[in-house]
Amino acid sequence: MLEILLRSLRRYARDRLLLGMVSAVVLATIAPGVGRSGGPLHGEVVANAGIFVVFFLHGADLSIERLRAGVSRWRLHVLVQTFTFGVFPLLWVPLRLAAGRAVPPDLMLGFFYLCAIPSTITSSVAMTAIARGNVPGAIFNATLSSVLGVFLTPLLVSLAFVGSGASLPVGEAMRKLAVLVVLPLVLGQAARPLLADALARHGGARSGLDRAVVLLIVYVSFCDSVAGGLWTDHGAATLAVTLAGAALLLAAVLVLTRRAARWLGFEVEDEIAAVFCGSKKGLAAGVAMAKVLFGAHPGIGVIVLPIMFYHQLQLVACSLLAERYAKRPR
Repeated sequence: MLEILLRSLRRYARDRLLLGMVSAVVLATIAPGVGRSGGPLHGEVVANAGIFVVFFLHGADLSIERLRAGVSRWRLHVLVQTFTFGVFPLLWVPLRLAAGRAVPPDLMLGFFYLCAIPSTITSSVAMTAIARGNVPGAIFNATLSSVLGVFLTPLLVSLAFVGSGASLPVGEAMRKLAVLVVLPLVLGQAARPLLADALARHGGARSGLDRAVVLLIVYVSFCDSVAGGLWTDHGAATLAVTLAGAALLLAAVLVLTRRAARWLGFEVEDEIAAVFCGSKKGLAAGVAMAKVLFGAHPGIGVIVLPIMFYHQLQLVACSLLAERYAKRPR
């Protein structure tokens, strides 16, 4: 177990995405005027174009045959989506009751936003494959989560504004997300016959583009927040609280998904898909949706902090779990 942990931590230390996010935050701190909304980079326009391209390529890379193979396990799908959009937001309630007064409002909103966003396609499927789980079921659920998130995430986030005097234009947010997420997925699927072979040959380049878009959105988001007083209003204590809160949420949902799958009598392959799809949250989708839902909100850098921390923690924890599952007898 110790050897697996050390190996995962070494991979974690070499994580280029983590290093890139730290660099993006530092760059935004040094030169916030360049990437802020309305600045010379016009980051909000470039980021939207990047989001469209990323989801287009996801659509082109999506195999309908593998989706069909995963459709039949309806109990698995109900469990995963219930955790993603139901149990997760409910877990935020005791977190707020326990620490609401000690946590800045923007950060508490960020924790709720983390609980409301969809799962991630790439790492959910990858971890399920490593653990020898139900890969078609994972593909179907991760894809379904991305589509449902276009409609459910704005509805859930709008609940966080109730009683705060602010409001979220839910219909407009859904329309923008549909244009940025669902439309490119559909167009990508239509173009799949032309692009499938090229994507298979250049999968690394597509993965690099995903990371580049995430880093661009992180940079633009933090430029807006730094310009709005992020580091003058918050300090190291905010980072420590964010890390602790993300770790608590991850630990709780990993335990709950596993117990729920076993209580329902799932085969181990379906249990694996439930654990990895039901506990994960998508960094790319999360930061992309944040720009649409919160726009140039001065606290957007704090709002996306929980998903940034959660993303790194889930990679380490799920890597350990995947390797443990993979060692079971065949």
